[in-house]
Amino acid sequence: MDGKQGKERGCRLCPRACGADREAGSGGVCGCDAQVRAARIALHYWEEPCISGDAGSGAVFFSGCPLHCIFCQNRKISGGAGKRLTVEELAEAFLSLAAQGAANWNLVTPTHFVPQICEALSLARARGVSLPVVYNSSGYELPETLELLRGYADVYLPDLKYLDPELALRYSHAADYPEVAKAAIAKMVEQAGPPVFDDAGMLRRGVIVRHLALPGHGRDSRNVLRYLWETYGNRIYISLMNQYTPPAEPLPYPNLNRRLSEKAYERLVDYALSLGIENGFIQEGETAEESFIPDFDLL
Repeated sequence: MDGKQGKERGCRLCPRACGADREAGSGGVCGCDAQVRAARIALHYWEEPCISGDAGSGAVFFSGCPLHCIFCQNRKISGGAGKRLTVEELAEAFLSLAAQGAANWNLVTPTHFVPQICEALSLARARGVSLPVVYNSSGYELPETLELLRGYADVYLPDLKYLDPELALRYSHAADYPEVAKAAIAKMVEQAGPPVFDDAGMLRRGVIVRHLALPGHGRDSRNVLRYLWETYGNRIYISLMNQYTPPAEPLPYPNLNRRLSEKAYERLVDYALSLGIENGFIQEGETAEESFIPDFDLL
C-alpha cells in the first residue's frame, strides 16, 4: 500500500480494512473522512518522564479511532469530533509546538491520518524545524501502514492491551487485536531499534509498550508482561499503568465500573520485578485523575 492509496480510494490503513472512500467524504470505522481532524494541540506533561520531560511533549490528539474500546478515556473524540485541519495547517501546528519548546511531536491516535501526517512533517522539516516524532497508538496497526512511517517516526509508544482474544472482542470489538498488536510491535522494534537517550534523559529513539491494567484481569496483565519480557527483554521499555478510569455511563461488566485497587497494581509490579524487568515505568499515587484526561479544546 502506498500513501496515496491509503488516503484515497478504499481505505485500508488500519486492520479493520473497511474500504471506506474517505477521500469522497465517507467516514470509515475510524469515524473520519480523509481530512485531518484534531481535538487538542498543546504541550502535554503526563506521558512517561522520558517523553514529556520538563518542557512537555508537543501532543496532537487526532480525532476518531479504529478501535473504539468501550472504556476509552478519550471517548469525547473517538467518534470523530474535532477541528478540521489542512495538511499545511497541521504543519503549522507542528512548528508552533516546536516554538513553544516541545520536547517532541507526539502523535496521539494517528493511524487513520498517517499519509497526511507524513506530508505535514515533511513540510515542517522543509522549514528547517525537526523534533523527534512519537507515534502514540493503541497498537492496533498494520505493518504496511507502519512502513509509511519509516524515516518519520523515531519513538513508538504503542499499547498492548490484551493477549486474550475474548477480552479483545468483548472490550474492543477486535478478537484479532492480540495477534495484530504483537506483529505491529515487532515492526516498531525493527524500525526504531533499541532505546537511545540524550544527555537529558529524553528518549530519542526506541519503543515503550504501554499496558493499562484493567480491574479483574490480573492474569491477562501478567501474560502481557511475560510475553513482552520473553520476546524483547531490555530492547524495549514497558510502562505498566494504573490509571484506568471508569466511564461515567456504567458498563455491563461490573469490574470495569471501578478503579484498579492499589493491591492489584502492587501485585503486578511485583510480578514484573520477579520476571527480571528492569527497563520499565510504573505509576504511583492517584494517577486516575482528571489531569490525565485533558480537555479537548478544538471541538
